[in-house]
Amino acid sequence: MLDGGFDLLELLRIGVDIALVWYVLYKIIMLIRGTKAIQLLKGIVVVLLVWGISIVLELHTIQYLTNQVINWGFVVIIILFQPELRRALEQIGRGSLFSRGSRSEEEILEQKIEAIAQSCQYMAKRRIGALISIERETGMGDYAETGTLINGKLTHQLLTNIFTPNTPLHDGAVIIKDEEIFAAACYLPLSESPFISKELGTRHRAAMGISEVTDAITIVVSEETGNISATKNGELKRDLDQEGLRSYLRENLSSSMRASESKSRNRRGQDNG
Repeated sequence: MLDGGFDLLELLRIGVDIALVWYVLYKIIMLIRGTKAIQLLKGIVVVLLVWGISIVLELHTIQYLTNQVINWGFVVIIILFQPELRRALEQIGRGSLFSRGSRSEEEILEQKIEAIAQSCQYMAKRRIGALISIERETGMGDYAETGTLINGKLTHQLLTNIFTPNTPLHDGAVIIKDEEIFAAACYLPLSESPFISKELGTRHRAAMGISEVTDAITIVVSEETGNISATKNGELKRDLDQEGLRSYLRENLSSSMRASESKSRNRRGQDNG
């Protein structure tokens, strides 16, 4: 009876220990998602796989080399992941790493859509050119690094001000991540598709280009005509008015949010199973 009770307590302790480790790892991965650090993390996984295979197949030279990499890996990780580690410690200090927001996802989404729609309408009326890319599942950290990091709360005033002519950040793309303006003055890849109309300029080609390599939604305000266009998955939708833009964003951002929630439910179902 005593041994059985001890075994049950020990199993419970091990289960809690593993669950906490996995939760912390999940939060770290979410923190570095969309940055170059995630590529480095994949490299570490590859090294560990090679190390495991070398043990099984008794490849002594490869095992020795991977052992050296692993032995010095802790120091290398601290050096390479220094910005992400610092940001994680700052979030822990603010108590925001493990906290949940008090607002619903629908409210956050509506505020995000409204800020973008109001800004685009203002700029369209005044023929202010703009290029706005909204990150979804595919991280855009590499493109953000080509510009200036902002990490500022998304408001239509700030978004409009960034694209005001003759200001330092007006040339290039703004990248929006979650509820923040992630970066401004970013360079996006230009599409080389021969099917794009020759009347469309560099902004439209950049919007098409980023839509071909990521799942981002990108909005273009034409400086010449004041027309609003949007791209996703290599498709261009032109001549959107303010309400049309709201509907377009609501439809596509809501669908990506539902897909994300579905994945989360599936993961929870698998864990419970």
